Amino acid sequence: MPRVRRIIVGVSGSSRGLPALRWAADLARTYQAELFPVHAWVPPCAAWAGSQFPSEQLCLEWEEAAWRRLAGALELAFGGHPPGLRTQPVIAGGTPGLILVRAACRADDLLVIGTGRRAAVSRLWHGGVSRYCLAHARCPVIAIPPPALELAARQWMMRPSGAASAIHAAAETSLLWPGGGHGWTGWRRRPGRRR
Repeated sequence: MPRVRRIIVGVSGSSRGLPALRWAADLARTYQAELFPVHAWVPPCAAWAGSQFPSEQLCLEWEEAAWRRLAGALELAFGGHPPGLRTQPVIAGGTPGLILVRAACRADDLLVIGTGRRAAVSRLWHGGVSRYCLAHARCPVIAIPPPALELAARQWMMRPSGAASAIHAAAETSLLWPGGGHGWTGWRRRPGRRR
């Protein structure tokens, strides 16, 4: 495998993307590579439907909103730009999967993406970015799963009767819990509890 020189990470601005962004920064430190956080943006549906060829001012507003979203994600993940790393934030207009695959076009690139389920309506609009990247990338791809607390919240939404135990189990295994730190351990049941 060639030496990794660039690490491209998809940044959506959601909580699902933060673990991938942090992993990418750690990998960039390990490989002494340059970090490229990439935020792909698509014009808002209502604004795009209003005109086939939007004004230059409208496009500038959309780009500014994309820069704010990328800067907000970097702020949440690191408190600004990651310290001690060569970082080049990038925004690009287009569908996220295609933009990420085009950005990670070299043999010495590494693409880092966040995974996780979205709501049904959101999946229809955004598609499967992680699936697209895994199928079409020409470089190695690392897919980072969502945090344990998000998995527990999703489990809670599917099964409201087990809300407290699911969140407690995830909190025990997350890094936020003092005795945890071992990651999500999978499906666990409390003793004496029926399905």
